[in-house]
Amino acid sequence: MNSIEILDKDSITAVKLLPAAIEITSQERRMIKDAAVHLHRKYGSYENRDFIRHVHQLASYFLPERILNIAADFASDFSKDQYGALIFKGLMDIDQEEIGITPSNWQSADSSKFNLYGFACALVHGALPSKPVQYYSQRKGGGLIHAIIPDEKMRETQTGSGSATDLYVHTEDAFLKHQADFLSFMYIRNEEQVPSTLYSIRSHESIGENFKPLFERIYKIPKDANLETDTNEEETLDSVLYGNFRLPFMRFDAAEQLFNPDIQQSEEAHHCLSEFWEEARHLIYSNFTPQAGDVILVNNHLCAHGRSAFRAGVRNIDGVEHQCQRRIMLRMMSKVSLIDMRAHTLTDDPFFVIEEHLGKNFQQLQNV
Repeated sequence: MNSIEILDKDSITAVKLLPAAIEITSQERRMIKDAAVHLHRKYGSYENRDFIRHVHQLASYFLPERILNIAADFASDFSKDQYGALIFKGLMDIDQEEIGITPSNWQSADSSKFNLYGFACALVHGALPSKPVQYYSQRKGGGLIHAIIPDEKMRETQTGSGSATDLYVHTEDAFLKHQADFLSFMYIRNEEQVPSTLYSIRSHESIGENFKPLFERIYKIPKDANLETDTNEEETLDSVLYGNFRLPFMRFDAAEQLFNPDIQQSEEAHHCLSEFWEEARHLIYSNFTPQAGDVILVNNHLCAHGRSAFRAGVRNIDGVEHQCQRRIMLRMMSKVSLIDMRAHTLTDDPFFVIEEHLGKNFQQLQNV
């Protein structure tokens, strides 16, 4: 069970769950590294579809039993005590010399340098079990892993490439009906010591009658800042909460639904979202600063994620700023079932999702 802490905000007491943190032992870390090396020799790349098709069996064979048990319990636990995020501390040793200087953006990153880490992340997803997938809405696919690197040209944006502003908590691809079930974030380097932020729908003491309207399909859920939204898509409405009424799942993007000046929610929808955000924002967890080799695993239906603002390439030590290598984070997404989203995948590649917005596919890929 996750530990809890009690917050007192204006005499209103709320329970704030904390994500579970697992210290990986040196023996477990060695097992994972040896597995990644072996799989690299056999399959060449974590993108290899033979590897992905068998990732569940391979995870059971190669991963330490403790991690397998933790992952399996996490994947099917939707209880009131499940935060929706696991922190694996020190899952991998990162060879910083091999990684080299952080490139100026993700486009210029050498993906081959992340190959071993890709195998390790895929095995963690396989242990859930869940299969790694890629989304056309994310960098036109871009592979099963995305390197998240601060880009000076995008520093003010609400994207992974931004840095100058807080990245509001959000469930990944909230604008999709078939968004990822699970996300992993592996930190290759975080020399700036940027805290991650997490927010769980389970952190509320009770959803109760106050948030009942969030189950209604009255909310605009626009595409994120990486994509253009046309007028017709803006009129597509959906709910913020769904599933079980007492212990619901969540589809939420604060930046796009509440603070995007181009998106005009109805008066009712905006009021409900504002009331929800007023409580939710006090439940955001930001007391964890990832170190190189840490992995955060997130249930994308229970937990939203974000990060604090920072100066890329600058670390503050006792009030003195020092130049450092800019952060690199690897994101992988996965789905438990490939069957449910089959109408939204490429014909010859069920691991490639072509959904554009709330059940609509990208037209140019519809018949591919």
